[in-house]
Amino acid sequence: MNGCLNNLTLQKMRYLVSIAENGSITKAARMLFVSQPSLTKTIQEIEDEIGFPIFDRTRTGIRITKNGEEFLVDVRQVLDHADILQEKYLSQGPRKKQYCVSTLHYSFAVRAFIELVKKHQYDEFDFSIRETQMGEIIEDVSTMKSALGVIYLNDSNEKILLKTFKERDLVFEEIAKACPRIFMSTNHPLAHHKSLSPDDLNDFPYVSFEHKEHDSFYLTEEMVNALDKNRHIRVRDRATLFDLLIGVNAYTLTHSTLHPELTGGNIIAIPLKSRERARIGIIHHRNRNLGKLSRFFIEQLHHFIKA
Repeated sequence: MNGCLNNLTLQKMRYLVSIAENGSITKAARMLFVSQPSLTKTIQEIEDEIGFPIFDRTRTGIRITKNGEEFLVDVRQVLDHADILQEKYLSQGPRKKQYCVSTLHYSFAVRAFIELVKKHQYDEFDFSIRETQMGEIIEDVSTMKSALGVIYLNDSNEKILLKTFKERDLVFEEIAKACPRIFMSTNHPLAHHKSLSPDDLNDFPYVSFEHKEHDSFYLTEEMVNALDKNRHIRVRDRATLFDLLIGVNAYTLTHSTLHPELTGGNIIAIPLKSRERARIGIIHHRNRNLGKLSRFFIEQLHHFIKA
């Protein structure tokens, strides 16, 4: 580094984090209510002072450099501690609460997030929940874009994912063990069964969440991969998936619990006859303290995954 970071204020640190989270200087400037030229100049001054670029500018926005990723991890730690100090010691009270969590498409995680919002409904806040893919969750948490990630480990992916977590300074904490379940419409021809085998499902379309082409087998959201899927539909969001389950007698595989208030009571969960088991848990960065928001969210996860 060239300087002593004397000019790197908390406000400028928040600028950096906003750019990283929005993936665009233009979007960040809009969110921060500052002009784009002013924000660009500020970032350039910071990069000149530390001696390396934090962002690469591209036609579609910005990309965080390798050095920038490491730097932003430290910046987020400083901001976390600053927020704690401000809330604990300064008379003006806590600043606007900001929180982001990344999760697989788990309804119990959505229910936990709803409770988080309800708890802080009279505070000023900027909360985000990212229902996304395993690889992006790992990326979000390792760069501290998200405070927590909600994922699963099983016999197929555990060894390689634990190795990945270690390399990226992530910690996995189990919250529950889960068996595979089938989600389908209450009007599905098989809806009256107490349990189903893979062979029972062969004549019906299977719906799964779309994954990036370069994602490995270990990063898929499916818990069970051995089923013979003769008819396969891929979707990007949970609402579309539920519509298909109801509209075309499709089914999907999951290890999430079912919360009728999120499905309109039109979807049921039936156990799949399988020996496969999963460990559902959270990941967080080793160097990031779990604050009050994270601790409350984890508490709600424990509650709703058992509901």
